[in-house]
Amino acid sequence: MKRNILAAVALLALAAPAVAGEAGDALIEHLYAGTAAEGLADAGRACDAPDQEGCFALGLLKFVTAYEGLAQDLYRYGATTPGTSPAAMLLGLNMGVESIPANPNPEPLTYEGLRTVLTDFLDDLDRARTAFELAGGEGDYVIAIDPFKVRIDFNGDGQAGEGETLGALIGSMGEFTDIPAPDGPPPGGKTKGDAPAPLDTTIGFDHADAIWFAGYSQVVAAPVDLLLAHDFSDFFNAYLHRVFPKSGLPMQDYSSGGMLFMDPESDTGIADIIAAIHTLNFPVTDVERLAGVLVRLKSITALSRKNWEAILAETDDNRELVPSPKQTSLFPGMPVTQEVVDAWMATLDTVDEVLDGKLLVPHWRFKQGFDVKAYFETATRTDLVMILTGSGALPYLKEGPIADAASFAEANRVLGTNWFNYAFWFN
Repeated sequence: MKRNILAAVALLALAAPAVAGEAGDALIEHLYAGTAAEGLADAGRACDAPDQEGCFALGLLKFVTAYEGLAQDLYRYGATTPGTSPAAMLLGLNMGVESIPANPNPEPLTYEGLRTVLTDFLDDLDRARTAFELAGGEGDYVIAIDPFKVRIDFNGDGQAGEGETLGALIGSMGEFTDIPAPDGPPPGGKTKGDAPAPLDTTIGFDHADAIWFAGYSQVVAAPVDLLLAHDFSDFFNAYLHRVFPKSGLPMQDYSSGGMLFMDPESDTGIADIIAAIHTLNFPVTDVERLAGVLVRLKSITALSRKNWEAILAETDDNRELVPSPKQTSLFPGMPVTQEVVDAWMATLDTVDEVLDGKLLVPHWRFKQGFDVKAYFETATRTDLVMILTGSGALPYLKEGPIADAASFAEANRVLGTNWFNYAFWFN
């Protein structure tokens, strides 16, 4: 299953179990209507009751509104890349579908304004994580959701129109059509008259998936937090007019200039890429935030272990997001066997050793390894070019075991070329 499909599934969990409570019914109503923000207060009260289903609703609504708020901020400031809407840009989706048009009259954007946008997004992700962890305790609820019916107000006009759905963002269902309906024929099967079998695109979410979402929130949060730990104003001034072309950034009026080698547009584009590389030299301005990124990364592996503990304890088989070896995978091309689970657990162990500085990251130039833990806890500057070329890595080199192919032997053997898809799926 390709990364874009998994990202789509990751974005939206909704609630409507076979016997839905009030929180589940309200959650579905708000998500399908594109009014997630309006449901936060009621979901919060349900979670305080406490009601695990209400906590799941709160986590999901906060997760959706975090994404929706970021998409609206990007639209407000005119973010665009060729053929990719701000929303798709955030999800890493670019499937050739028509983009949401960029804002023709964007507001001016400052470096401080962009930091505020990212900080607000990060705060919302952390609030979602808190609710998801509360929803991840022992409990018996299943929330059935069709992600393609979820509406999101991408441009902030106050309404989620026909084109502002997850399904419209993804385009065609593509490989999602491989998901078999519970009572239908197998994938690729036909009904009478060779008509396509009815497609069931719902997914059943339970307390194990709440833990999965808590981990996924940190997968998204970690790189944002890493950036915010630094001063990236030089990069903002030199390059981000390419992302926000009409928001008054310093180089906005010079996206097309004189001709140097090929043509004005190509030459300035190349120049801006060079400027971007040159300014990938960020002073650390918040050492506690940088150290906190390491804590986030370690929480991802811890939550993944907790997620699998809950998955393996399940006795039902209700259209699982991530199935146990005894359950049915909705993605036939990616079976989950005990061997796959064991390989994933071994991978988590290896990643933890890297994050703890017990296993070092190889550097092409040195016999010693790069200590990730030392970087997060002691760095005062992140100069990506100098780290990759060598001298910037010197403060973090040490003697010790270095990760190699053997360190991930089980994952390589069991998951093979599909390892990235499994990693994205399992997070």
